[in-house]
Amino acid sequence: MPQILENVSLKPYNSFAIDVNAHYFAEIETENDLNELFQNPLFSNQKRLIIGGGSNILFTQDFDGLVVKMSIKGIESKIEGDQVLVTAGSGEVWNDFVNYCVANNFAGVENLSLIPGTVGASPIQNIGAYGVELKDVFESCTAFEIKTGQLKSFHFNDCQFGYRESIFKGAFKGQYIITKVTFRLSSQAHLNTSYGAIETELQNRGIKSPGIADVSAAVAHIRVSKLPDPSTIGNAGSFFKNPIIEKHEFSDVVAQHPDVVHYPTADGRIKLAAGWLIEQCGWKGKRVGETGTWKNQALVLVNHGHASGTEVYQFSEQIIDSVKSTFGVTLEREVNIL
Repeated sequence: MPQILENVSLKPYNSFAIDVNAHYFAEIETENDLNELFQNPLFSNQKRLIIGGGSNILFTQDFDGLVVKMSIKGIESKIEGDQVLVTAGSGEVWNDFVNYCVANNFAGVENLSLIPGTVGASPIQNIGAYGVELKDVFESCTAFEIKTGQLKSFHFNDCQFGYRESIFKGAFKGQYIITKVTFRLSSQAHLNTSYGAIETELQNRGIKSPGIADVSAAVAHIRVSKLPDPSTIGNAGSFFKNPIIEKHEFSDVVAQHPDVVHYPTADGRIKLAAGWLIEQCGWKGKRVGETGTWKNQALVLVNHGHASGTEVYQFSEQIIDSVKSTFGVTLEREVNIL
């Protein structure tokens, strides 16, 4: 049975560094720990929250229930021709996993360098950056069903991936806990350098024939230049999703704002750059009390030291209202509000 702690501060366990308490707290290091925890009637029916790196959460109040910190570790790989199946424990730090793959020349996740969080959260959120999403490399995951105590495998078609969405955020929300994830990578790199400033950064480095390590380093450099370090200033990375709108809606936006930053999507709709929309409304680098937006990236909300979750939330409401009144577009939060 994992140790159960009471009245634990969650400040070290959320990247916004919001100081709230959990009534109960347990750290899970094996799948068997989950079995033992939820066999206890006290915790099987308890209000619960599963966390990894705590990088996609904004706490607005204490959590009156059980917080489960997933810390299952381990990475294994299996080579099948020029394909590589890599399985990682849900508690592995995502960027450590990416670095492992790059070091072993397993291609496919290099564009996802320096995304905060853990491996277990990656399919839930269908994380993505610089033209690549988790679903592009996802093979399967193993998840613990809380109700039955059984382990179940989920393959690609089971997960219903969408933009920052999956079945684990939808129909199965709160029913499963991911314990490990398997990725299908390749020993033959097919680099994606067309998105964002990757090509420019590679040129700046004098690299004409890049490998996956070069792309990973370029992405990491771009992210560091734009995004604040959570160990220095509290934040959850991108706070809002990039809005996806229909073509007729885009026609209305571009008629009023011809320079709007946008990208076509595979289904014929248009993705707008949320950071650009927010910046055009005058919010970039703005501070209100103990919260604000990051000076180098308007998409990132920060805790300047002593912000409450409610203060950050109310600030985000002002941004949503501002973008709606200026562009007629409604921003959706990427961060989970609790």
